[in-house]
Amino acid sequence: MMMRQQVRREWIDYNGHLSEAYYVLVFGFATDALMERIGMDSEHLKRTGCSLYTVEAHVRYLREVPPDSEMLITTRVVEVGAKKVRLCHEMVVDDVLRATTELVALHVDSEQGRTSPFPEDITEALNSRLEAAPDYAGRV
Repeated sequence: MMMRQQVRREWIDYNGHLSEAYYVLVFGFATDALMERIGMDSEHLKRTGCSLYTVEAHVRYLREVPPDSEMLITTRVVEVGAKKVRLCHEMVVDDVLRATTELVALHVDSEQGRTSPFPEDITEALNSRLEAAPDYAGRV
């Protein structure tokens, strides 16, 4: 899955490139886009009280992202469990890999305050997107 995001002027730091917090923000937008595509949108949250909670993330800042860039974010679903999913996002600008993140998210019932199994349709949607993990995944 891919999404595009334009760098906003307010995201540029004193060094003249994308500030580190905004890499994570954009990767969060990519997770949100995946959630919408698999049926875990705001209606799912209203109906079930469940959502994805990121519990672990590993970000690699590889190259600077200059002002006015258009970022292409590619998302891979690399592991699906009964209550968790592992994703890898890659950020590319001008055909150059700028950053990656690997994250683990849990399906959480907000009212119960604990994890909950994915509904069958969500599990199927995630499994239909399974891809091999990239070579950087799983490293400390």
